[in-house]
Amino acid sequence: MITAVERVRAAYARIAQVSRPEVWIGLRPQAETEADAAAVDARTAAGERLPLAGTVVAVKGNIDVAGLPTTAGCPAYAYKPDADAPAVARLKAAGAVVLGTTNLDQFATGLVGTRSPYGAVRGAVDPERVSGGSSSGSAVAVALGIADIALGTDTAGSGRVPAAFNGIVGLKPTIGLVPTEGVVPACASLDCVTVFARTLPEAERALSLMTAPPGRAPSAPAARRPGPWRIAVPEPGQLGRLDSGWTEAFDAAARRLADAGAEILPVDLAPFTEAAVMLYEGAFVAERYTAVGAFVDAHEGSPDLDPTVAGIISRARDIPAHQLYADQRKLADLRTRALASLGDSDALLLPTAPGHPTITEVEADPLGVNARLGRFTNSTNLFDLAAVAVPAGNVNGLPFGVMLIGPAFTDERLARIAGLLTSPPLRLAVIGAHLSGQPLNGQLLAVGGRLVRTTTTAPAYRLFALDTLPPKPGLVRVGEGGNTIEAEVWQLPAEGLGALLAALPRPMALGSVELADGSFVTGFLCEPQAVESARDITPYGSWRAYVAGLARPKQSHCRDAR
Repeated sequence: MITAVERVRAAYARIAQVSRPEVWIGLRPQAETEADAAAVDARTAAGERLPLAGTVVAVKGNIDVAGLPTTAGCPAYAYKPDADAPAVARLKAAGAVVLGTTNLDQFATGLVGTRSPYGAVRGAVDPERVSGGSSSGSAVAVALGIADIALGTDTAGSGRVPAAFNGIVGLKPTIGLVPTEGVVPACASLDCVTVFARTLPEAERALSLMTAPPGRAPSAPAARRPGPWRIAVPEPGQLGRLDSGWTEAFDAAARRLADAGAEILPVDLAPFTEAAVMLYEGAFVAERYTAVGAFVDAHEGSPDLDPTVAGIISRARDIPAHQLYADQRKLADLRTRALASLGDSDALLLPTAPGHPTITEVEADPLGVNARLGRFTNSTNLFDLAAVAVPAGNVNGLPFGVMLIGPAFTDERLARIAGLLTSPPLRLAVIGAHLSGQPLNGQLLAVGGRLVRTTTTAPAYRLFALDTLPPKPGLVRVGEGGNTIEAEVWQLPAEGLGALLAALPRPMALGSVELADGSFVTGFLCEPQAVESARDITPYGSWRAYVAGLARPKQSHCRDAR
């Protein structure tokens, strides 16, 4: 296992190799970070459990890191915080070492990554294209292999669009799940601290460590009826104009979910896209003026202010109060329509962005291009939803990403569904209480399981009735004297199979089960010593037949099955 010091040295070597100075605003001296890493190694050597030991993290420049200036992308705004933001402090407490603060669209206003006096952050794959904003530097630091995880913020899509453009994972949690203290606000009522990582498990682990006593009381997600995941997908034509090849890539992502067992349902996207326009063109942009408007007014004309950002914030000063109330009523109506359209869907699948522009295209039309990029992301926080953005392949040599959006506090559910896109599903053979209609079948349905086929095992097994609650059988492979046993083959996401294994009681175990066609599938088996005194029910040929036989007068052949 790599030590924290070794990981820090590798990060600085990578920084020198890629030569992307625009990624950073406050890169810490290597000797300083190595000292922190050495302290982490000492703690782990002493037996302390640090889940992020050996992990290096980059932090968006609008989030406080003690010892580094917080600039929010504006040199004149800089201040030196006395303490880390809670999100940063929790990662450090878990053993992560902070490399520095990263570049961003100034005051977290933008989805392009070019609105910064520290320079435009170029895409990790194609430097001629934008990296996506506003969390541009954080996303590129992860995509280039410098940082393992990075913190961003997301008000309108800033933690998702950069993930899509750079081929990484971006988690946008439910509002309030991660504290926003120590974060320069963009729109305080909508801001979220987000996580970038190269894999979904890495991002989830970091997010779990940052969640806290939340800033609001969490409400349990609505109970879902058993069955496969239900994924809402926009009706044909509602996605609007996408870059060449992106419609086909999106359709392929939806097919992958369907192939993994998800039920695809139509959804009316109109209320989502109508609300997306309101974030900047309506009165809600006034909250950006509340955050930093006085500073922008006081520094009018300063070279430290990005003119596009300054214009957006300054214009928000004169929005009348009556427009805000009218927009709030309109938004409430749109949210009601949007949630009604989703119905009992577990998630909404969307492209993360409609296209990936070049830096030149943004320079020619900074407002128009940026507005297009927020078509699918802008409404998420306005509707108080959670989201996860994941890679979904490549189109014309560039990363293509999709996102899954769901109700507040369904963050874990969204990650489980996203796992169907980032890791192939697995197959599981069941022969007893997990069969369709049996007491434990709901466990398969709850983790997104889908019945693939009904078959039998190879004639190499014997089946025993175990003394358990609920009643279940034990399947044991034998050298000779075996028989075929009815089996169902289910398809599960990898995470679902892991959850089943974690909860599997002894004497049950997962092992390789040979099916009638000679193939091998992971399945439920039983420890051999557990069946020494159990009843041999092999002659029934299936658990279902045995259970049905218990409800009928015993037949003569049953008395011989011992």
